[in-house]
Amino acid sequence: MGNSGLAGSSVIVTGAGSGIGRAAALRFAGEGAHVVVADINGDAAKAVVAEIKATGATAVAVTGDLGEQAVVDEVVATAVTTFGGLDVLVNNAGIMDTMSAAADVSAAEWERVLRVNLTAPFLLTRAALPHMLAKGKGAIVNTASEAGLRGSAAGAAYTASKHGLVGLTRSVAVMYRNAGVRANAIAPGGTRTGIVVDADPAGHGPRVLAGYLHNVGRLAEADEQAAAIVFLASDAAANINGVVLPVDNGWAAV
Repeated sequence: MGNSGLAGSSVIVTGAGSGIGRAAALRFAGEGAHVVVADINGDAAKAVVAEIKATGATAVAVTGDLGEQAVVDEVVATAVTTFGGLDVLVNNAGIMDTMSAAADVSAAEWERVLRVNLTAPFLLTRAALPHMLAKGKGAIVNTASEAGLRGSAAGAAYTASKHGLVGLTRSVAVMYRNAGVRANAIAPGGTRTGIVVDADPAGHGPRVLAGYLHNVGRLAEADEQAAAIVFLASDAAANINGVVLPVDNGWAAV
């Protein structure tokens, strides 16, 4: 446990049942934080809580679709009532699209990807802010993507959702910086997680993107992304606000 200032803090991590979210939840717990493990997969969330408790740390699971206001309210209320407040919100839950170009995206795919990747983080941020503002302190960390920095990393829906998340991050940073609340994001490059891309390689989007994705380079481990999330939430990043940090082995520099 370091000097992160996270010991005893109340932390929400969404999408914490697997991948980057799980790695972040474990890292926060290792810093002495109390963690709300939120995931749509109840078994996965409970398994991560068990992992955390096995280390002697504290965690609780909340299951549900974060695109629904009632689930968002439950997640935030759980942190506040169980752990006495809310210090850190990590909006990590996300889904991939089918790499489809704009002309080929169905209305259902567009609406689902935007709901999970952008509307859910907004709903959680809106619900979390009053508790952080009451304390005069708080940190929000969003998992954006290389697709939030460029147009050549994913399909139209995912790219638009992650660009939107970058905009939300910056807006919150500006609006609440004088109230003690910070908002930052990481922009992961290729990372080993359980997310599977269901793309038709013969489709226009995947064919075009194939010409660019060779720049991804080495795939990161989930824990490398988690380390950046915990840093941005910690006191070590006390003067970092409104930043979108690529964690991508230099992909953004290509």
